[in-house]
Amino acid sequence: MSRFAEIRRDRHRIRDILAADEGREKVTVRGWTRTVRRGKEVTFVALNDGSCLGSLQVVLEPDLQDYEAVVRCGTGACLEVEGALVASPAAGQRWELYARQVRLLGVSDADYPLQKKRHSFEYLRSMTHLRPRANVFGAVFRVRSALSFAIHDFFRQRGFLHVHTPIITTNDCEGAGEMFRVTTLDAANPPLLEGAIDWRRDFFGSRTGLTVSGQLQGELFSGAFADIYSFGPTFRAENSNTSRHAAEFWMIEPEMAFADLAEDCALAEDFLRTLVTFALQECGEDLAFFNERIEPGLLGKLEALARAEFQVMTYSEAIHRLERAGRSFEFPVAWGADLQSEHERYLTEEVVGGPLFVTDYPSGIKAFYMRQNDDGKTVAAMDLLVPRVGEIIGGSQREERLDVLQQKMTRCGIDPQSLCWYLDSRRWGSCPHAGFGLGFERLLMYLTGMENIRDVIPFPRTPGQARF
Repeated sequence: MSRFAEIRRDRHRIRDILAADEGREKVTVRGWTRTVRRGKEVTFVALNDGSCLGSLQVVLEPDLQDYEAVVRCGTGACLEVEGALVASPAAGQRWELYARQVRLLGVSDADYPLQKKRHSFEYLRSMTHLRPRANVFGAVFRVRSALSFAIHDFFRQRGFLHVHTPIITTNDCEGAGEMFRVTTLDAANPPLLEGAIDWRRDFFGSRTGLTVSGQLQGELFSGAFADIYSFGPTFRAENSNTSRHAAEFWMIEPEMAFADLAEDCALAEDFLRTLVTFALQECGEDLAFFNERIEPGLLGKLEALARAEFQVMTYSEAIHRLERAGRSFEFPVAWGADLQSEHERYLTEEVVGGPLFVTDYPSGIKAFYMRQNDDGKTVAAMDLLVPRVGEIIGGSQREERLDVLQQKMTRCGIDPQSLCWYLDSRRWGSCPHAGFGLGFERLLMYLTGMENIRDVIPFPRTPGQARF
C-alpha cells in the first residue's frame, strides 16, 4: 500500500459506499450536508462528497455526543461520520449509515445560499465559487474530468506526442485580431515611436497577447514527431455575450504529418465516436441525470451518434441541397457564404439524418494556412456537423507548399516576415500534414445537454466577468 493510500484508508468515498455489495461494521465518510431532517427521535442527514451524484443517508440518534450542535449545523456544513453501513428500510436507497461518532468539521448558517433543491442557472452563475455543490454542476464537472482523461488516453493509445503550446504569443493564428494584450508597459504613459507605441521596449520586445490557438506551434512539432496534439486554454477578446462564446476556453488540437484531408476526417470521426462511447460507458449516472433534468432524449442522441455512419459532402453539394430545400432560411444561402447553424442543422437532421463532414470550402471564408485545392477556388477544409448543434469540429489539410503559402499570406494582408519561423517549416523538410480543433466546452455542451458555455467551465470568463 502506498503511503498516501495508507494515510487516507480511513476515509471511504460515498460513491464506493453506495455501490457496496454488503453492509460494513465500520465506515468513515466525510462530506457536505445536502439536507438535514430532524424528527422527534432521530435526525436524517443527506451527505455528499462529490464522488457521485447520489448522497448517503446518515442516521443520527440523540445519544450521540454533540448531537444538538450537529443537527443544528444546517445545509452546507461539513461533517465526518463514523458508523455502521446497514440496509435501509426506506424506498429508493439501498444503504444508510447508522452513526456512532460525528464531528462537525465546518459550520454553515442560515445565509448559505444553496438551501433550495432547485435554482436557476443564472442564479448559480452569480456564485461560481459555490455552484459545484449543486447536483447539476457536480455532474458537469465529473463528466468534464472523466473526458479530460479520455482525451489524453485516446491520443496516447495512438502514439501521439502531447505538446504544451505557449499561452503568450506574438501571432494571431485565426487572423481575427481578437487577442488579449500582454504587456508590462505603463498604460498611462507608454513609450512612443513616431506617435505609436514602441513595442520594442515591452517585456518581450514585441507586441504579444494570449493565444487564440496552439495550431501553428503544433505544426512545428508535427514536423519532428509526426503525430502530436495539444490540449490547453485559448483566449478570444471577442465582446460577445452569446451562450456559445467565452473569453477563455479549452481546445484539443491534433496535427498529423504525412496526412491528407481524408485522414484528418477519419481521425475526427474516431475521436468523437470514442469520446461519446466513453461518456456513455463511464459517466452513466450523470448522463442519466442530464437525460432526466436537462435534455430529454439525450441518451438516445448520444447512442445514435456512437453507432452512426458519418457522411461526407462537399461544400458545393451542401449549397445545392440547401438551395433545393424548399424553405426560407433566416440567413440567405449562396456559394461563397459561410454555413450558419440553421443550415448545418438542416443538413444533419433532414438531409443525411446523422453526423456529416462538409469539405472543400471556398478559400475566401477560410484561414490562410489551409491547403489550396487544384480548382483554385476551394481549400482542403472540413467541418464535422452533428444533429441539434451543427459544427463541433473544424480542420483542414495545411498548405505545405512554400510559394503558395507566401502568396496566400500576402493576399490576406499578413506580413510573411512576421511568421518567418512558420515559413521555415515549409522551407526545410516540408510534408503534407493535417489537423483539426475541437472546443472542449462545445463538446461538453453536446454531451450533457447544457445550453450555455458558462455552465460547463469551472470559472467562466466573459465580458464584464472575471470575479472568481
